[in-house]
Amino acid sequence: MSTFTTQDGTEIYYKDWGSGKPVLFSHGWPLDADMWEYQMEYLSSRGYRTIAFDRRGFGRSGQPWNGYDYDTFADDIAQLIEHLDLRDVTLVGFSMGGGDVSRYIARHGSERVAGLVLLGAVTPLFGQKADFAEGVDKAVFDGIKAGLLKDRAQFIADFAAPFYGTNQGQKVSDGVLTQTLNIALLASLKGTVDCVTAFSETDFRPDMAKIDVPTLVIHGDADQIVPFATTGKKAAEQIKGAELKVYSGAPHGFAVTHAQQLNEDLLGFLNR
Repeated sequence: MSTFTTQDGTEIYYKDWGSGKPVLFSHGWPLDADMWEYQMEYLSSRGYRTIAFDRRGFGRSGQPWNGYDYDTFADDIAQLIEHLDLRDVTLVGFSMGGGDVSRYIARHGSERVAGLVLLGAVTPLFGQKADFAEGVDKAVFDGIKAGLLKDRAQFIADFAAPFYGTNQGQKVSDGVLTQTLNIALLASLKGTVDCVTAFSETDFRPDMAKIDVPTLVIHGDADQIVPFATTGKKAAEQIKGAELKVYSGAPHGFAVTHAQQLNEDLLGFLNR
């Protein structure tokens, strides 16, 4: 397996396909790099080098007890980019992964970055704050953590319905549901729980102002997990010059339900 070791000793797994201009993918919660296989195959078959990694605590990466915060996630990405000496890279982040690619630019700059794509991302702010009453209530996230600690396997199995919108008429195969559960259960329980705190409480509004590369924001308007009106819509407004694409009727997991549309939009953005 392809791995590198971070400064704090955590081993990070990554896959590196194809050749050409690089595209680096950061996955959502509680998934890993395998969520990107159809996007990676599509783009690498069309002349791009695609790289996806398992976030610390998830998939085939190490499971440290600490480090589940966005500064550390961004530093892990920086070390991967340096390890592979990626330049002119397009960063693509889904859901919680939109936070770490945004924080990477805010924390490490855009010298190596050609563009940014935020897909159903938790940016600029997911949970409620005193000055952001429209965010998701803390009780929702407390309930998620309690569900994980009581019966993680069943909680994630049930979570798939709103994630993929199967409770609103979307269709995904039994195989996709099985793969989703299998991927999620590879993760550290501690990391899975701690990441709920990270993505619900981290305020990315200052980061949005520091993004200075071409940016594409894609969000489903039927997202039951990360509400479009308070995240994707606001991110596109706050990032200078960002382009917004709204997928009508799309759920949070549109990388599966709208895979071909997403693949074509990613290729179009890369070929701009």
